Amino acid sequence: MKESYPLSITEFPDFEGNTISAGSAEAQAAEKLARENDRGHVFHSWSAQAKINPLPIAYASGSWFYDYAGKGYLDSSSQLVSANLGHNHPQLVEAIESQLRRVTNVNPAFASDVRGALAEDLVKKAQGDFSHVFFTNGGADAVEHAIRMARKHTGKAKVLTAYRSYHGATGSAIMATGEARRHGNPTTDGDIKHFWGPFLYRSAFHATTEAEECERALQHLEDTIDFESDVAAILIESMVGSSGVIAPPAGYLEGVREICDRKGILWIADEVMVGFGRTGKFFAYEHGGEDLQPDLITFAKGVNAGIAPLGGVIMTEAIKSTFDETPYPGGLTYSGHPLACAPGVAALRVYDRENVFATVEELSSSILAPQLREIAAKHPSIGEVRGQGFFWALEFVSDKESKTPLGADAMGAVGAAIKEAGVWPMVSGHRLHIAPPLTTSAEELQYMLSVFDSAIEKADAALA
Repeated sequence: MKESYPLSITEFPDFEGNTISAGSAEAQAAEKLARENDRGHVFHSWSAQAKINPLPIAYASGSWFYDYAGKGYLDSSSQLVSANLGHNHPQLVEAIESQLRRVTNVNPAFASDVRGALAEDLVKKAQGDFSHVFFTNGGADAVEHAIRMARKHTGKAKVLTAYRSYHGATGSAIMATGEARRHGNPTTDGDIKHFWGPFLYRSAFHATTEAEECERALQHLEDTIDFESDVAAILIESMVGSSGVIAPPAGYLEGVREICDRKGILWIADEVMVGFGRTGKFFAYEHGGEDLQPDLITFAKGVNAGIAPLGGVIMTEAIKSTFDETPYPGGLTYSGHPLACAPGVAALRVYDRENVFATVEELSSSILAPQLREIAAKHPSIGEVRGQGFFWALEFVSDKESKTPLGADAMGAVGAAIKEAGVWPMVSGHRLHIAPPLTTSAEELQYMLSVFDSAIEKADAALA
C-alpha cells in the first residue's frame, strides 16, 4: 500500500524563491554552501562547536522536513516541541502574509489590534480567572518576567523550583533550571532555590506508590518553604518537559495550590513546552481539576505553533493591579510583535476549528499509549514509558532492576537507526522523547512507532 505521506520530495524552493531539483548538482551546491556558512559563521547553542555537523533543512511541510537530497524525516519532536500545527500550516502562513500587507512593526507603547485580540483569546481560554497578558519573545524571557512580577507583587525575594526542570537559558531562568544545564553558568540570581519534585520511577522519597510520592513530595516542598522563608513564588513546569517528560501524580498540583494559598506564595505555571494541546488540554495544569488555576502562566512555542518567536505571561487582575499606579520595571522592543501575534490568533482558531486537542487525546489513548507500552514491554533496554497526549518518553537502562541509564554509544546507535529509517528523533541523554506535531495523522504515528520499534533493537544488542 502506498503511504499517504511524502517520504521524499523531488523539488523545493530555496530562500531566494528559485525552484531546485532535489539531489541535483544545484541542490548539492546549495547544501554545501549552507554547511559552509553554518560551520563558518553560526555559533550553536548547547554545543561543542568543533564536534557538530548540523543537517541543513531544505524544505518542511506538515509533519515532515526534507534534506537537499529530497529525503524526508518525520519530525517526531516538532523541532523543539514548538511546531504544534506542523510546518507551513496554510492558515498561519496566510495570517503572516495578511499582516505583512498592513502593519509590520509596532512600538509596544502603541495599541495593536492583533496583539490585543490574541491577549483577549488567551485570557478567555486559560482555565481560571485571568485578566492581562505581557508578551515576550519566547519562553525564557517569559520566565524572567514572571519571576520579576512575582517579586514585585509579593515584596519577597526567593523563588523555589524543582531539580528536574528546565526554564530557559537567560539570567534568572537558567538559575531556576534545576537540571545540569545550569552548571557552568555564573550565579546571577542567588535567591532561587531548588527542591525535589515527584518522580516515582526515581523517587527521592523512597515511595512505592504514586499516592506516597505525591504526599511525600508535597511535605518536602512545604518543609523547604519553611526552612527558606521569604518565598515569593513556586515555579514549576505543569508537566516536566526536557528534563524527563514527567507528569505530576494525581493531587500534586492541587497540593501546590493549597500550600501557596496557605503561605501567601504565588504559583507560576511554566507551560512553555506543554501548553496549547501538547498534553490534550489547552494548558497542562488543567489535568489537575476544573477549578485549578495558577497565579501566573508562562507560555511560548505552541501559542503560534512556533512559526515566529513569541511568548508571554498571563496574569490575574490582582497581579496586574500591582502596576496600576507604579510602572512595571521592564519591557521588550518586540513585545507582541504583529508578525508573531497574527499567526497566534490564527493558531488558536485552528486548534478550535479542527478539534486538535480532542484528536490528540483520542490518538494518544488509541495509538501512542498502548503501542509505546507494548514496545517498552518487548525491549529489555527500556526501563519505563511515560507520557500524556502527544508528549512521551522512553527511558533506556542497561539493567531494569538497578535502573542504570543506558550508555551514550548505545543511545547514539538508536538515534542513527531512527534517522536512517526516515524519522528525526529527540534523544535526550538516555531517553527518547516523543512529541510529534499535534496534526500528525494516525498513519504517520504508526510509521513513527514502527521505526522506533525496529531501531530499539540496537539498544537491546548493547545489552547482549
